[in-house]
Amino acid sequence: MNNNQDHFDILRKLQKKPNSTQRELAEELGFSLGKLNYCLKALQQKGLVKIENFKKNPNKINYFYVLTPAGIAEKTKLTINFMKRKMKEYDELKKELD
Repeated sequence: MNNNQDHFDILRKLQKKPNSTQRELAEELGFSLGKLNYCLKALQQKGLVKIENFKKNPNKINYFYVLTPAGIAEKTKLTINFMKRKMKEYDELKKELD
């Protein structure tokens, strides 16, 4: 489950800011650079993220991250599951208080 949460957080950030650097993403997510790199490669292998190098940029370490249609579908699925979990937690807390 933790892996799903990490992947959801990364997909969400990439959709908002696809030209973020790995260092920026790692800092915003509270991940080490190594963990972020590992997760990005896993997302790429699953076909959820496409990683492209800026072709005309003289600084060849800059990349552009694009969610594939499968990535958008997975992000949607993870969002729905997250909302279901939160609604269940809310119902359980409400029941405890009654």
